[in-house]
Amino acid sequence: MQATGPLDGMRVLDLTSVVMGPLCTQMLGDLGADVVVVERFGGDTNRVMGAGPHPQLSGISLNLMRNKRSVALDLGSPDGAAAVRKLIPTCDALVTTMLPGSLARLGLTYPEVHAIRPEIVYAQAQGFPLDSPRADDPAYDDIVQSGTGVADLMSRISGEPTLVPTIFADKVCGLMLANAVLAALLYRERTGLGQHVEVPMVDAMRSFMLVEHGAAAIPEPPVGPVGYRRILTPERRPQRTADGWIGILPYAKRHYDALLRHGGAEPSVDPAIYADARSRIRHSDELYRAVRAIVIHHPTAYWLDYCSREHIPASPVVTLDEMVQSLPLEQHPVVGAYRHIPPAARFSVTPQELRRPAPLTGQDTAEFTS
Repeated sequence: MQATGPLDGMRVLDLTSVVMGPLCTQMLGDLGADVVVVERFGGDTNRVMGAGPHPQLSGISLNLMRNKRSVALDLGSPDGAAAVRKLIPTCDALVTTMLPGSLARLGLTYPEVHAIRPEIVYAQAQGFPLDSPRADDPAYDDIVQSGTGVADLMSRISGEPTLVPTIFADKVCGLMLANAVLAALLYRERTGLGQHVEVPMVDAMRSFMLVEHGAAAIPEPPVGPVGYRRILTPERRPQRTADGWIGILPYAKRHYDALLRHGGAEPSVDPAIYADARSRIRHSDELYRAVRAIVIHHPTAYWLDYCSREHIPASPVVTLDEMVQSLPLEQHPVVGAYRHIPPAARFSVTPQELRRPAPLTGQDTAEFTS
């Protein structure tokens, strides 16, 4: 299928693996770029992350590898290195998550690639900054969560450091990497100049985590502790209804007025504690408990209807199973039906489309090495 996305006509050389980099290049492919992924002969790790309908296609890779072409090469061999160098002049961007030492051994550092294709956007992501002594240290999601305050954040609720039960850092950094590539491509379109782009995972996660949790410690000298109080209270969680669970978040004074009045809690809740935003944050624990005490008395559907009428933010608690079942079905030429995770952005003129189902390992090698 002919690309229609806003990156139609651009080619991305994908030297990434696992999830962070492949998520970035999946997004670029969804946006219309011709993504050529170079894999080792055994295929990338994401192809075997969990069960799947084919030895080379896990449930994860069916979406993560879409809109890409796969070239299987031994980059350490003369033939593999020559094939990559032949590809570089045809590419608008190169995205890599390989460690700096590996890139140097393969002759694929930014200066070496720039010498072949000066206009290229060379995007490089690894755990730690290139100018740090840890530049060549491996860093997976667990390590980055531990080293960027995520585990500490969880300890403030659970009592001990724990990890968020999703590959939180990988996905956040993948999104930031894609954003950086897009910005550099826009600059190149305006000026004709390529450049080196670096997205260290620890830097990306630090900027992500401290948006709200830098809090009162951001001013110098600090005016209070780190951590955004409303988010850190253990009382912040979905509420049990008479027949299930719901998430209700009264955010403004009028929301609390409507909910507490309707639930009959007015006599026990002083309106002064939710009169303004600062007070609502300061009294988060008490307000969450008051809402929970009210919600238990009626079914979920009752509260969804009431909150809709009163414009109070609310949602049923949707399970992972329900989310998967809500996805549209697509057909893969090798494995048949699978659930397609649609792109998040919707473009009115340049829509994103599924042009290529996830390839088998090396499926397109001949096209690029002949």
